[in-house]
Amino acid sequence: MRCPFCKNDDTRVVDSRVADDGQVIRRRRSCNECGRRFSTVETAVLSVVKRNGISEPFSREKVMQGVRRACQGRQVDEDALAKLAVQVEDTVRSSGSAEIPSNEVGLAILGPLRDLDEVAYLRFASVYRSFESADDFQREIDSLRRDRH
Repeated sequence: MRCPFCKNDDTRVVDSRVADDGQVIRRRRSCNECGRRFSTVETAVLSVVKRNGISEPFSREKVMQGVRRACQGRQVDEDALAKLAVQVEDTVRSSGSAEIPSNEVGLAILGPLRDLDEVAYLRFASVYRSFESADDFQREIDSLRRDRH
């Protein structure tokens, strides 16, 4: 790690702490050249591979945007969306892979969204699973009813 003050490459870690529920490591460092201290924050990069093959970093905000569209007009608050995004990230990170296909992110969204709001779930599932008829909706509604009892 390069010192932000003198640009020296020779620094050492003084202290490390886990933060953000284990997703982030905060390191306190000291420069062996100028003696100044600074902090770094390290996160494991999680990439999402889209259908067209392009890879991009996982984004909780992008998850929230997609779910927010499905929840439009529903009584779902921002805190619930943020919590859902964290659940989705935890699920996809638990796979242990540094790269995950975008369809796995969609699958990870479906479960928590189903618990959050059934109408929003149906909206999201209809797009994600490419529903083509009322029968597709009916099958999904029947599944919701079965699982509720």
